[in-house]
Amino acid sequence: MPRYDYYCDDNGFVIEVAHGMSEKLRTWGELCELAALEPGETDVEAPVRRLITSAPMMNTPTGNAELKNVGFTKLEKRYDGTYENVTRSGSEKRFLDPKDPSSMPHLHKKISD
Repeated sequence: MPRYDYYCDDNGFVIEVAHGMSEKLRTWGELCELAALEPGETDVEAPVRRLITSAPMMNTPTGNAELKNVGFTKLEKRYDGTYENVTRSGSEKRFLDPKDPSSMPHLHKKISD
């Protein structure tokens, strides 16, 4: 279910709630009821408005170096059918060969308990 942020001008609060796309919340009371919050001192008829926000990471291109820094392994398939490890580090090989286990990414070094 989609999540939406709503802003109330009367109290300055932003509250995130999940509801169907066709639902439209108009008042502080409706918002508090859906969020299971007490309305407090704010009038339940106070208007609220939905804030326009972007989805996380939707508008931020992530480069190979950034992926590598956060521990991801990115493989790109080349025209000849081989895979290139574009986030390789240290002793990892650049190209993967399915017949050579030493060419596989060192995931055990990137993932720890």
